[in-house]
Amino acid sequence: MNDLKMRIFDIAKELQLINFATITVDGKPWVRYVMAKADSNLVFRFCTSLRSRKVAHIKKTPDVHISMGVTNFETAKNWLQVQGTAEVSIDRNERHSFWFGELKNYFSGPDDPDYCVVIVQPSRIELGTMGSMVREDWEAGH
Repeated sequence: MNDLKMRIFDIAKELQLINFATITVDGKPWVRYVMAKADSNLVFRFCTSLRSRKVAHIKKTPDVHISMGVTNFETAKNWLQVQGTAEVSIDRNERHSFWFGELKNYFSGPDDPDYCVVIVQPSRIELGTMGSMVREDWEAGH
């Protein structure tokens, strides 16, 4: 893993509150908070209800955007802007791998028929650093 990819992964590897933007069915932007994290390939995942608006948005227009990395303004050093393509998965392995205890507040378990995992394949990630106007860009396939 190259240095830039490793620094991005260090920011995104822990489950955290992120901004997730989609395009509504009538073509307007919509941003909401979700709890997400990335794997070592910089693929992002979070879960939701199959009946949610975001699932309908993704099915119509899979182009999405993620903003993340600032959990406390006083200690903020880096943040990420992620362009990607989302898919909705009901794959049993995906649902079981992403499951954690707090989700029992929303779903009966990883086999709940309403529970799904959103998978975001990034095409571009910008790493911003506090105090610098220069961003670093990571692009898929490069």
